[in-house]
Amino acid sequence: MNPFRHWRKFLALVLVGSLIAILASCSSGSRSANETAAGDEQSGTQTVEFWTMQLQPKFTDYFNQLIADFEAENADITVNWVDVPWADMQSKVLTAVSANTAPDVVNLNPDFASQLASRNAWLPLNEAVSAEQKAVYLPKIWQASTLANESFGLPWYLTARVTLYNQNIFQAAGISDPPATFAELAEVAKQIKAETGKHAFFISFVPDDAADVMQSFVQMGVPLVDQEGNAAFNTPAGRAVFQYWTDLYQQELLPREVLTQGHRRAIELYQAGETAILASGAEFLDAIAKNAPDIAEATAVAPQISGSTGKTNVAVMNLVIPRSTDVPEAALKFALYVTNDENQLAFAKAANVLPSTIAATEDSYFTDLPADASPVELARSVSANQLANAEVLIPAMEDIKELQKIVYDNLQAAMLAEKTVDQAVEDAAAEWDAR
Repeated sequence: MNPFRHWRKFLALVLVGSLIAILASCSSGSRSANETAAGDEQSGTQTVEFWTMQLQPKFTDYFNQLIADFEAENADITVNWVDVPWADMQSKVLTAVSANTAPDVVNLNPDFASQLASRNAWLPLNEAVSAEQKAVYLPKIWQASTLANESFGLPWYLTARVTLYNQNIFQAAGISDPPATFAELAEVAKQIKAETGKHAFFISFVPDDAADVMQSFVQMGVPLVDQEGNAAFNTPAGRAVFQYWTDLYQQELLPREVLTQGHRRAIELYQAGETAILASGAEFLDAIAKNAPDIAEATAVAPQISGSTGKTNVAVMNLVIPRSTDVPEAALKFALYVTNDENQLAFAKAANVLPSTIAATEDSYFTDLPADASPVELARSVSANQLANAEVLIPAMEDIKELQKIVYDNLQAAMLAEKTVDQAVEDAAAEWDAR
């Protein structure tokens, strides 16, 4: 299972539908704060309720052992693990926070968590976590769970995309090396189309899907917003990024459906041998091997494509502690335990993801490859090697999905020649600043 499979679904604006969520049933199998407090008083223990996102049944044994080990070391703390389906997590979290029945530790991602962080839903960690404890984590990954200079979450597991490429298509096009930059990608796209009739790659411009295009702005040196939150892309450099994607589309170097379909289509086209490059995580290699063994056999791995900045993106899962918790010290102790070096490394091996602590990323599991390393092992190593400089390129901000929609809508208009590039950039900036 890919733990990030449906994470983008969590990025919808939480204002819409929140009233419905508040009125919805709160029955998730968890106890209320009063019931928990009463039980704890009688037993002399503290109960930490821990919510994860669809990690059962595959990781049931892992978490049962993790919790048993923690409880053995902390006899006064009991952990109640509740695994919530992906599709239900957003509404359940909103309902629980609104009703003051939130769990004590919650597995979210910085994008969704930041929307509630702006409403002071989470326990602030600047003072609660010591400098020594904070130093365990990759600095740029820690920053992903920070809003207005206040940390609201502990980093947990990560995925970093790599470049998977079909060596057969590259050979047919007379190309020996995969592109490392967007400038090289454009040249590769032209040569592959000319020599094979195929497209080099697929990238989605659907507003509510992947943020790869948004990330490309940052990688090409264009910040999305300034310190005041206003549009920062209405610049010559920003117009150049709009022009880059517009040119690729109008020169028919991108599939037509990039305007209507999401990242799943990118995987389908790559598995069908219709595209030469797939920007994806190492965890997808197993699925490709199962669904298209011939394509998997031809697949090689290279680092993530970037721009002039050399920045690489990483997707983060974190642990947050609701401000309303009755057991803040116990909750923090457990969250720190889940995300320590040893447990992060163990979960990374179990789930084929990446850890967010410095020591775990330097483990030989990621650095020492056998001579006959499989594509999955190579991809895992390439992914881990990117982590030192990887960061969440899209800033944590409440209205990030609105910004993505504005940018994508206007960029699509330029690609379809409904607007000039200059007009599209100006309209996008004006619409965002006037929100």
